Amino acid sequence: MSTNQVAAAPAADASSPEREVLLDARNVTMQFGGLRAVSDVSLQVHSGEIVGLIGPNGAGKTTFFNCLTGLYKPTSGSVSFAGKPLPPRPRLVVREGMARTFQNIRLFHNMTALENVMVGMYSRTRTNAIDAVFRLPRHRREEAESLARARELLSFVGLTGAGDMLSRNLPYGDQRRLEIARALATDPKLLLLDEPTAGMNPQETRQAEELIFRIRDLGLAVLVIEHDMRFIFNLCDRVACLVRGAVLVEGPGDVVQNDPRVIEAYIGSPQTEPEAKPAAAGEGTDNA
Repeated sequence: MSTNQVAAAPAADASSPEREVLLDARNVTMQFGGLRAVSDVSLQVHSGEIVGLIGPNGAGKTTFFNCLTGLYKPTSGSVSFAGKPLPPRPRLVVREGMARTFQNIRLFHNMTALENVMVGMYSRTRTNAIDAVFRLPRHRREEAESLARARELLSFVGLTGAGDMLSRNLPYGDQRRLEIARALATDPKLLLLDEPTAGMNPQETRQAEELIFRIRDLGLAVLVIEHDMRFIFNLCDRVACLVRGAVLVEGPGDVVQNDPRVIEAYIGSPQTEPEAKPAAAGEGTDNA
């Protein structure tokens, strides 16, 4: 279902065998020289479901995201989306219907919130440079449609009235929501969120949870990396735990959170010190 339909649709039944497999990653491995960051990872995401990806720092979660979105070409394995092989470049992945956010916020800080969202729509517009230079009717029509859609998306994520503000002047939590609005502007079928609540206070985290549920209710699928265990287990239909680049366990949240292997991966055995959670993960370095 297109995100152009802002009214909520019924959530998909997580047990339904008729749901479309949107993302199908099989035996994905990513090796950098002698370092195997992702090892033989397989994961499916169906339409209308929320899937969580957890694991200690350095487990390979962001590297896996980068393989899914075309930033990295996996050393081996395959990734298909909506039944077709994954395109080789990120912009083509976006056009197929997959959008993402990053660990660290990547906004155009000297542009307004409205302009940031409109940037996300350029992958779908049809006007060319000549149309824009001479402001031909097709360009003017698409520009008006993009402006209206951008305002609609800002309202959807809770940023009504913030369109004319420079993105750098928005509060931190609003910047996170703006990134999600820009991703939604690409009209995705699957939204990948890399630590969407990092740095948020409890109220902002609750608002983020409500927003993701509303995105799911539009008919989109969501794959989310997160360190906040309460958030992830409240949110997700299924959770996969990565440890040392490999899937340790995957299943319903209540099963995964009580698995002794997951508990040990996070807090260690009685003979080891618990791993400290960093204040912020470095973007693109897979500290997640």
